[in-house]
Amino acid sequence: MSSTPHSRTASSASSGLAPYGWDEAWADAFAPYAAEGLLPGRVVRVDRGQCDVVTAGGTVRADTAFVTPHDPLRVVCTGDWVAVDPGGNPRYVRTYLPRRTAFVRSTSSKRSEGQILAANVDHAVVAVSLAAELELNRVERFLALAWESGAQPVIVLTKADLVPDAVTRSHLVHDVETSAPAVPVLTVSALDGDGLDVLAALVSDGTAVLLGQSGAGKSTLANALLGEDVMDVQAIRDVDGKGRHTTTTRNLLALPGGGVLIDTPGLRGVGLWDAGSGVGQVFAEIEELARRCRFHDCAHDAEPGCAVQAAIDAGDLPHRRLESYRKLLRENQHIKAKTDARLRAEIRKDWKRKGAMGRAAMQAKRGQWRA
Repeated sequence: MSSTPHSRTASSASSGLAPYGWDEAWADAFAPYAAEGLLPGRVVRVDRGQCDVVTAGGTVRADTAFVTPHDPLRVVCTGDWVAVDPGGNPRYVRTYLPRRTAFVRSTSSKRSEGQILAANVDHAVVAVSLAAELELNRVERFLALAWESGAQPVIVLTKADLVPDAVTRSHLVHDVETSAPAVPVLTVSALDGDGLDVLAALVSDGTAVLLGQSGAGKSTLANALLGEDVMDVQAIRDVDGKGRHTTTTRNLLALPGGGVLIDTPGLRGVGLWDAGSGVGQVFAEIEELARRCRFHDCAHDAEPGCAVQAAIDAGDLPHRRLESYRKLLRENQHIKAKTDARLRAEIRKDWKRKGAMGRAAMQAKRGQWRA
């Protein structure tokens, strides 16, 4: 019995795209497009309306003109599985398959748009340099976005060789672990290879996106995982441990030990984008404590029976964690309010209620003074 074009396409894709994460579920989702004669592929790079797509027959250049909606979260992105024309000049991406996960941040523009950084990611690897001052608030911000994306966060503390003192290194690792409940924290030195085997094993199954600030050692780490100098590396400044953006685009690369890596440019701004659930997971211990407070709307300031303040007083919860939690919640609510008229109205109503309570309290005090 002869095979159908659909079955031949599926079989070819299974053998050629397996290193990039193609599986039976993707094949089933692609079946309607295979019936139309389109080819499956994964986007390895996007650049100004064009993208490089790896297919079973090799990498092709394709135009994204057919997938350019006004919503910036629906544009073609590195990591997408797409349907492309089987031939032609130029070729076109006709559509992309529904995403399993998506790493999204808010842009720095006043329009408060979301920006998708990577799609179909299983592990969000946050690189943090031990050679620079730890910014735990920024680590928590990255983790909130990672949890919200649907991926499993992993923190990699890079440049461990630059902190030779074991006691100091242990304290730094402890500080990060305290800020990252339920998240693996790995210490790695790409220079001498310490810890790389553990990280390589972790990312060998699925797709990992590499995130972090400039100077965090992402490109060096990527090269170590790839086993060759694929990504350019630039020296960092001694004064602050920061560097220029080495990676300028998001690139998807198959790892020799299995798995796929998406390297990203250094991120100066990491704005939240509808990440309420992610914030809750980063600060899971605070939300658990809050459920034990006497009042369900406890602000965790000076209310009687506040379990959060009790944990801070007992030394079980750093006050810095509570302040970081509050800040990220406020920021996330602010971003959501810009695109949600109903939420804006609720916030204004809350402001008015608090203002009325404040005025009533002041009038009561004035009445006491007059008496």
